[in-house]
Formats: sequence, C-alpha cells, structure tokens
Amino acid sequence: MDRGTDAGTASGGGARNGAVAESVAAGRIPLAVIVVDREGLVSHWSRGARRLFGTPKEEAVGHAAVDLLPVSGALPEDDEITPYGAYAAYDGLGPDLEASLDGRLSYPAAGRARLSVPGRDRADVLWWAYPLVGPGQERLLVLAADADGARRDDADDAGDGDSEENAAVERIAPGFALHTDFPGAQDLARRLPEILPSMSVGESARIVGQVLELGYPVLEFSQNERVPVTPDWGVPRRTERKARRERAARAAASGEPLPPDLEDDGEDLEYAAVRERLEFLNEVSGRIGSSLDLSRTIVEVSKAVVPRFTDVAGTYLREQVVAGEGFPDGVPDTTTMWHRVAVEHTDEPGRWDDVVPVGEAMPFPAHTPFFQCMTTGEPVLVPRISEQMGHMIAAQFEKRDIRPLITGRSMLVVPLKARHVVLGFMILLRHPERVEFNDMDRVTGAELAARAGLVLDNARMYTYQESVAETLQDSMLPHIAPRMSGCDIATRYLPGTLLGRVGGDWFDSVKLPGSRTALVVGDVMGHGLNSAAMMGQLRTAVQTMAGLDLPPAQLLRNLDDLAQRLGEHYLATCLYAVYDPIASELQIANAGHIPPVLVRAEGGRSDLLDLPTGAPIGVGGVPFETVRVRVSPGDRLVMCTDGLVEVRGEDIGVGLATLCESAAHPAASMDDACDTIIRALAETFSKAGRGGRKDDVALLMARLGGIEPEDVATWGLAAEPIEVSRARDVVREQLYEWGLNSLADQADLMVGELVTNAVRHARSRRIELRLVRGDTLLCEVDDDDPTLPTLLSTGPYDEYGRGLRVVSRLAREWGTSRSASGKTVWFEMTLPRR
Repeated sequence: MDRGTDAGTASGGGARNGAVAESVAAGRIPLAVIVVDREGLVSHWSRGARRLFGTPKEEAVGHAAVDLLPVSGALPEDDEITPYGAYAAYDGLGPDLEASLDGRLSYPAAGRARLSVPGRDRADVLWWAYPLVGPGQERLLVLAADADGARRDDADDAGDGDSEENAAVERIAPGFALHTDFPGAQDLARRLPEILPSMSVGESARIVGQVLELGYPVLEFSQNERVPVTPDWGVPRRTERKARRERAARAAASGEPLPPDLEDDGEDLEYAAVRERLEFLNEVSGRIGSSLDLSRTIVEVSKAVVPRFTDVAGTYLREQVVAGEGFPDGVPDTTTMWHRVAVEHTDEPGRWDDVVPVGEAMPFPAHTPFFQCMTTGEPVLVPRISEQMGHMIAAQFEKRDIRPLITGRSMLVVPLKARHVVLGFMILLRHPERVEFNDMDRVTGAELAARAGLVLDNARMYTYQESVAETLQDSMLPHIAPRMSGCDIATRYLPGTLLGRVGGDWFDSVKLPGSRTALVVGDVMGHGLNSAAMMGQLRTAVQTMAGLDLPPAQLLRNLDDLAQRLGEHYLATCLYAVYDPIASELQIANAGHIPPVLVRAEGGRSDLLDLPTGAPIGVGGVPFETVRVRVSPGDRLVMCTDGLVEVRGEDIGVGLATLCESAAHPAASMDDACDTIIRALAETFSKAGRGGRKDDVALLMARLGGIEPEDVATWGLAAEPIEVSRARDVVREQLYEWGLNSLADQADLMVGELVTNAVRHARSRRIELRLVRGDTLLCEVDDDDPTLPTLLSTGPYDEYGRGLRVVSRLAREWGTSRSASGKTVWFEMTLPRR
C-alpha cells in the first residue's frame, strides 16, 4: 500500500489534504470477507479468507466462527508491538469480537490479532466487524487484512533513507471514519459488492449502505494519519481485466518486465473468474436434482440461479413435458404451446404474478428471441432490452403490459435440452442497475441449462413411467359393485409414498353359480411397471379360473403353476375366499398372505382367522389347503395387503392387533368402516415414530348378509320333455307367492327355454332348478353336461338356436359357467319397485 506522502508533509494542512486525496486511490488492500450468522456459524468464507487464515471454504462454512477467526482481542504489548497495537475499538467498544459473534453487536468493532501461519513465524491480522440488520436474521460482516503486508508495502514507499519513518510505519491499527471524511466512499460502494456473497442488487446496496453509515474502514498510523480502505481482492470488472491484459501484452512484446501491479500475486484473476463460475455451477448442480418430482425439480432450478446469477428467472416447458407424455417430437414452431411453470424473482412480492402467472400456456412468434432459442437450441443474449424490443415482446401478452418489467434489463434466454431435443427454456433477466450479461455469462448459462435440462429430463422420464404404470394399474383394478348376491362390499386402494410407488396390490370379486361370490386380495412383491403388469396377469388368471368354479385350494394350485410357466421372477401372495350366502359358509385358501379378520355381528368380536399360511405364488411345489368357516348374517370379512399393517422397524403383530381392533369399531357405513381402519393404522405407526406408510395398500371388506331360506326355492327335475311344463308351473306359482306376478310371464318363457336345453343335453336324469330372491331375481338351471351353450346365428327356417337369444333379450343379465359336476346356465331379472 502506498500512502502517497511522507511524515514531513503530513503535518501541513494543504499537504495533508493532498496526501489523503492521493491515498484514496492507493489504499486498496486485499481483504478477507466472512459473514457470521446469529448462531455464530460462518455462512460465507471468501477466497481472501482462505488465503489469510489457511482454511478451505468447505471446512469453514457451517462451523463456529470463534474456532476459525483469531480475533479474540488486541495484541498484547511487547517489544515489537507498540502500545498503539492494543487499539481500543471504535466508539468505546472493547476489541473482543468473540463476545460479539452471537449477534449482540450493536456498533462496529475493530482490532488486531496474532495468527500462526505455516511457513511464517507469525502474522498480524487487522479486522473490522459490522452488524447487519434485516430482512431476515441478523448477521455479522467481518473484513480482515494482513497487517504485515500493509506495513511492508508502505515501508517500501517510504524509502530506505528514513529509518525513523520505517519504524513509524510499524505502528498501524484499524479504525473507522464517517464516509464524509474521505472522498473514497463512492469507490468503496462500487468495490465492496464485488467481494460480498452473491446476492440481489437490493440486498447488496443495503449492506453497503450499512457499512458506510456505521463507519468507513480506515488504517490509522502512529502519526495520526488515516487512510481509507478499499477492497482489492475479488474479480475486477471486465474492462479492468481487459486493460490489465493489454498492459501485460505490451510489456511482454517490448521485453520489459511486468509493472508491479501486474505481477502474479499467487492467483491469476482471469483464472479466478473462471473458477468462480465453475464453483457456481458445481453449487447449482448440488442443489438441483434432489428429487425426481418434476414440479419440485423446476422450482429447484429456478431458485438456484436467483439472485446469484440473475434477478428474474422464468421457466417454460413444452406441453408434452408438462402433461407427462412421451418425448416431444420435432423442432418447435410457432404453434408449439409453452407452459410457464415457474417464475422466481427478487422484486417486491406479487409484482410478476398478475402479468406472467404460473400455469399459463402460450406460443411464441418467430420474431422473438425466445423462438430463436427454442429452434436453434442455443442461448440468445440481449445486452439490454430496448423499448422497441420490449414493445415487440409485450405484444403477445394481450391486455397485460409487461414492458415496465422488462425494458432496460439485460436478458439471457437459455434452452433446456436433453438428447438434442428442446424440452423448454429459461428467460433470465437482470436489473438495469446490475452489470449486463456478457459472453462469459452466455457460456455459464448454457452449461447451467445443460445440467438443468438433464435433471428435468430424468424427472420427466420418471414422471412418464409413473404415469404409464398408474394408468396400467388403474385399468386393471376392478370397479367392484357395492352389492353382490348376499353381501355388501367396500374397497380401498392407496398407492405407496416411496419412489416407484406403483405396485402389484389388487383386489377383486367374482360372481359364482349358486349365488356365491369369490373374494380375492393379492400382492405381487416389488414395485413399478413390471409388478403392475404381473398383477394384471394374475388377476386375469384368477378371474378365468374362478369362472370354472374351482375350489379355493385348487385355484391357488393352478395359479402357482401358471406363475411358473410365465417365467417371471416374481412372487405374489394371495388370499382367495368363496362366500356361500345360502349355506352361510366361507371357503378360504391362503398363499403366503396375511390372514383375514372376521368380525362377528353377535358381540362385535374380531379375530384373525387361523389359516394354513401356505407359500407365495411362484414358489412352486407347495400344497394349499381349503378351510371352511361358518358365518352368520351380518358378519364382516376384512382382507388387506401387508402395506396396511406393516412398516419397517415395527413388529407386524402391532399392525394386526390394530387392524382387529379398528375393524370391530362400529361405523355408519362400509365406506366409513374402511376409512376408520386406515386412519387407525396410520395413527398407530405415527405415534410409534415410524413415519408414514411406504407401501401400497389394497383393502376389501365384505358384510356377509346371507340369504334367508324363504328366499330360495329349489326343484329337482328329470331329463324328460314333460318336465319343461312342470318347471314353468312351479316357477309361476313361486313368483305369485313372493308377490312378483309382473315377472311371471317373462320368467315362465325363459325358464322353459333353459330347462328344454338341459333336458336335451343332460347325460343323466338329474336337473336342478333354483330361484333366489335378493336384490334381483336369479334363476339357475344345473345339469351334468360340461359343454357350455353359446349364442348362434339362426335363419328363418332353423329349428334350434333361438332359446338363448330369447333369454339374452328378456333378461337383465345372463351367463353360463362350469361347475364341478357339469354346468350352470342362469339369468337375472330386475325386481319391481315397491
């Protein structure tokens, strides 16, 4: 540092003023910049701090400042340091900065400290501390400098012939002065933001204003001279760097040595600028991509660049990307719709919301810089948005005037690309007061967009896969009727909360002959698209085999064989139950699934059914067993997958006990009962500190209402043509007894057709006719011929084939199914309103 005068001239008034004026430009010294938060932890650690204190940034940020800053007090007196070295802080404050790191500092403080540095005996550190007030938490700004370097620079300027003056230079201390005392305030206001943490223009100006208001940092010498301090560490402005390079080039061309101010001080400033941008990119890369959620990733990208790189960031994505569809095809054109998905800015809240609301979709004309970016896939730099360009851009916003928001600002439009396809773009704007974007910013923005585009594409692909899997799963989950013959059914399906939450849980119900209902719950192990696809295959197989009226154990045996033939390396658990409302009986078989809960209507007791566990589907070679359970009207059967009762780190017994308890709780409806169970399990695991549910859940509850004996009528018929007339008579008589006279004629006709077919095709003399009165009128005809009848195309002269066509026209619903002893043909009729 060069004070620009000597001791002799410093005592004169005019000479002193001239010395001070010359010292304003010469008082630039390297400064370390540290910011300490209210908790006393370092939140910013500049390169100058790394040089001065020897601690890397990654080891300083987030650590206690008192462990890193040797500023616990002034230096003690000794032979080398004069009493002036024990400088008392400005405004009567003590020099103990350590006591001020908890945020209680109300005034600026300054001091000196001794620092041990590897390779040197010691180093003297000068420091200044400023309290920074709002918005947000209070912080402490600390500026520090190497006192040895300041003395050495000044001693060189004083000359070798004046030893007394050299000794005087040793006596130096940090101090403060009002910014009106020196003409260097503007220089400080210009230079200080370059070494502060990257922040918005408003926050930077606010900090500079507080520093100037609290006291201009100065160096005080033993002659009572004061030299204002201007920071000289950081990356100079582009014009300054260019001038330095030109001077260095001229010196090299002439063979002259470099001027002292161009000599390498250990770190080339141009490389420092490049490294600073690389550090910024690495920091941004670490902040984005923490989630595969597309909307969250977009917010992360926007917040990563504001305010450090830009003041406004608007993100636009193509319509296909936002919709979670496949990869967009082709080059965008003027008809391509772009959705505004995020706007981040440092302006006052709400200023951008009405003019450019998030969620709006719009195309961009060919003459805009946005269209140029999206079609070329290259960044577009607009140093300043002129009034003409502002009017051109604002023209597409209809009645909203965007010109006040963009005119005069510097703009950089960067594409968000992946695999050479433009997924979207970001519009970056800087305030008019901030330095405009340059070529290096263009390169930085392109690299930033490339990394963001990759992260967005990963999120997009994951979202697309999730959408496909969810669509597949939703299409395969059945829409179960709330009322089956003799029972009411309620179901719930809840997707998991883990990544890949789509899984293989399913439930189903199948109508069986004899007014029976098959109830199924299964779980393919694993998550994702493959598990959902495997679930669809197994569910289809269960539907098909249930139609064959196989016993539960035999059905699981066949399902296990099928899984082996499919060759998929998947396992699945399955619980298959058949409810007979006439016999009031359940037949259940288990394949490695958690047992169901049976809630008794009498007494409200709930128990886990004791079933043979069996092995999961896909293991192979394991027998299954059918268990018969007597039930009563009003009993409820609860079947679910393990995602409801099991969480990691908790005994499954806790979940099963909660399931039994909550299932027995009275509820106004079946849906309310399902919700009560889910809510109770969630609260249990939450209280245990196990967090939320991670796996998907399938829940099926059936109220077993049964069918009263007086609502069932059964007749045995011989395989004789005369039995057709008898069948019509008994059906008509039974309908009259039930008060269903209006159905008699149509029922008489359809029963005659079914019994006629049974008589014609029965192998033995046993035919059974059954009427069941429930929500509908069900008629079933059983015979021992396994051949299922089908609808035939008949001509005007064909003698046979019209019976089933008549049934299909008159019945509400009809069908055929194989049974263990032959087949069943049935039809249903809607009961008249009462």
